[in-house]
Amino acid sequence: MTDIDYPHIIIGGGSYGCFAALRLAELYGGRTVVIIEQDQDIMLRASYNNQARVHNGYHYPRSLLTALRSRINAPRFIAEFKNTIFSTTQQFYAVSRRQSNVTAGQFVQFCRRIGADLKPAPTAIQKLFNEDFIEAVFSVTEHAFDADQLKESLHERIQAAGITLLTGTEAIRVRAGATLAVEIKDLRTGEQRTLRGRHLYNCTYSRLNRILSQSGLQTIRLQHEATEMALVEPPASLRNTSITVMCGPFFSLMPFPPLGLSTLSHVSYTPHYEWTDDPAAGGYTPHSPAFPLPTRFDRMRRDAARYVPALRECTYVRSLWEIKTILPQSGVNDSRPILFKRDPSAPNVISILGSKIDNIYDLDEALPSPQQALALT
Repeated sequence: MTDIDYPHIIIGGGSYGCFAALRLAELYGGRTVVIIEQDQDIMLRASYNNQARVHNGYHYPRSLLTALRSRINAPRFIAEFKNTIFSTTQQFYAVSRRQSNVTAGQFVQFCRRIGADLKPAPTAIQKLFNEDFIEAVFSVTEHAFDADQLKESLHERIQAAGITLLTGTEAIRVRAGATLAVEIKDLRTGEQRTLRGRHLYNCTYSRLNRILSQSGLQTIRLQHEATEMALVEPPASLRNTSITVMCGPFFSLMPFPPLGLSTLSHVSYTPHYEWTDDPAAGGYTPHSPAFPLPTRFDRMRRDAARYVPALRECTYVRSLWEIKTILPQSGVNDSRPILFKRDPSAPNVISILGSKIDNIYDLDEALPSPQQALALT
């Protein structure tokens, strides 16, 4: 082992990379793990620029498995990271009378099936909704998380575990083999060097295929969207309130705890455009959206106000811009599985793609035990 710098090398310091590092540290010891992060700190990209929802299953009536996994994982996340949970909110789901993929009756049956709390919203809340457009409004139990507090918590755990964290460092390519060689570059000094390891975990989300392509490894079919979350000051009647109108081309208003604002997102207007990485057509499409794009906030607000008239009073502050990446089948059935894929020619190179914060617990079943890891070396 004298030629090994770190047996476990993780590329990507988002929530999945950090969580994988902590789980590997529990299995093998923190000094066996290194995280390589291109930004100057962890949790600065998709782990921050999102809706900050800890899903409790309600969002996925078209994917029972995803809903059930959320019902299992959400309580674990809330218990483990309780200091990051923003719990002073009222949470409501409403079902549209028009164009919805589910009726109110079907939504009630679905929630009973997955064991999710559901009751009619108070009369004062129901009056905020346009009854010509909304069939029913329900009170639910669901929370938001504070990404800044989550980052602080992960920093403390990474340091306490003895995990090495290399920020401002780009992973350029991987040379596969029983001993992996990962070429890295310090973006502050320009210095390049090579780390040697046994196992590599590619947790770079929208950039999964970039490092695979640069390393001559098999890429993965992925769908990307250039997305906008509008940050708004909600009207007083909706402050610290979470509203989701479903299930189809609808919208959500969610508190965004790090900034004391709310996000307004819309299924039709949050994605500005999309592209696909297709292994059959080259495998990787190098593309960086020219963020910020022209905002679609006015269109989001105008459509949302048809269902909740008070939303006309939302004040736009700015937008969170990010690339959203999913597996192509997720765009069809609304499922959100975790991807844990070994490279066919190099099984010690593993690509991990998650989509929801609570999905991190699915890594417990995917990460190799010491016995499995030994068999791969």
